[in-house]
Amino acid sequence: MDGPDPLSEIEFLARSANRIETLAVLSEGAYTRRELGEEVDASQPTLGRVLRDLSKRDWIAYDGERYAATATGRLVAEGIVDLHERLAVEGKLRPIVEYLPTDAMDVDLRHLADATVTTPTGTRPNAPLERMLDLLRDTEQVRLVSHSFNRGKLDLLHERVIDGTMTARGVFTESAIDAVRSDPALRARFDAIVEADPEAIRVTDDEVPLALELTDDRVHLLLRDDEGIVRAALDTGDETVWEWAEGVFERFWTPADPLVDRLD
Repeated sequence: MDGPDPLSEIEFLARSANRIETLAVLSEGAYTRRELGEEVDASQPTLGRVLRDLSKRDWIAYDGERYAATATGRLVAEGIVDLHERLAVEGKLRPIVEYLPTDAMDVDLRHLADATVTTPTGTRPNAPLERMLDLLRDTEQVRLVSHSFNRGKLDLLHERVIDGTMTARGVFTESAIDAVRSDPALRARFDAIVEADPEAIRVTDDEVPLALELTDDRVHLLLRDDEGIVRAALDTGDETVWEWAEGVFERFWTPADPLVDRLD
């Protein structure tokens, strides 16, 4: 016997956030109507209609005192909540997905659900860089992997490494280091960092597909387009993303040469 049309059932749930929320709550346990009203952001009349709608589909059951999801209700709730969460992440990442180094990111994108995404605006064209610098100002240690340098970042690293308020470890491509050291002013700051802490900088001959930072408690990605223009910044404190980022750093850092071994 054919069952109800799945697309119609998805549409039924999608038309009401209250239906999704109520079904999700009841999948976690049994509630009286009063208790449920404290968990779901809906008026009592709305909640009554939602409970009737869900009962008609046998997704919830009532024992005379409490409501709870049935086995099929829990099955539906798991799928619709997962889809809802996926689409929420997709919506957040959609404006920046073309700049996100997904080929180099061995991490489920759902772990970016709580990420802060910063993009340029008409009044704050440098907002992504400003966000990055804010994170660096509030950390005691930083680990970096990158294929380029930013003047503002270099100035801040120079200030904090020299005065001893930050420990920095960074691995960069040779082209990134050459670009900095070809500018006399930037070279002076860069070389001062290395002189203050010879372990601070290493150089890799491998291709670096992303610009990544680990501060005390956050992972930060600076996203550029194919021409090297900064298009967005993304940062998160998610534990899984943190573990992935640590792995990326160690993969580049461990085999890289200390810069002091290559300086002329």
